[in-house]
Amino acid sequence: MPEARASVERRQRIEHHLDSGAGECWLSRHEIAATVEDALLYFEGQRYELEAWVVMPNHVHALLTAMAGHTFAEILHSWKSYTSNAANRSLGRTGVFWYPDYFDRFIRDEKHFLHAIEYIEMNPVAAGLCLRPEDWPYSSARFRRSAGFQPAP
Repeated sequence: MPEARASVERRQRIEHHLDSGAGECWLSRHEIAATVEDALLYFEGQRYELEAWVVMPNHVHALLTAMAGHTFAEILHSWKSYTSNAANRSLGRTGVFWYPDYFDRFIRDEKHFLHAIEYIEMNPVAAGLCLRPEDWPYSSARFRRSAGFQPAP
């Protein structure tokens, strides 16, 4: 199998397992999900433009545009460092909280950008956690869709 196709299939298998609730679901606890969402929003407009996000029970999706002087790696490290410390404190545990790696991709054009927003915001619906994306409490959908924005297919 070509390497690019194998990588896509691997990512799809992982996403399927995450959406089915595999692994630890610490983010299903309100205080932890709210801490993660607050961290995503904290430097919005200063270090990055946060285009869309969703905090799922066991993973997070975020679409962002880094601002000059800030790299994606440093932004992600900041999120993971702060939230892992806060979550571990809340859970009364120590150790690794986040998967050490992450998946990223470049947005090619406006169609891809809108598709990414739709995928992110529909993730709780696809996982069977709610009926409408705006009903999920830790997502950009609750703001975007209440303002009348609907991504194009």
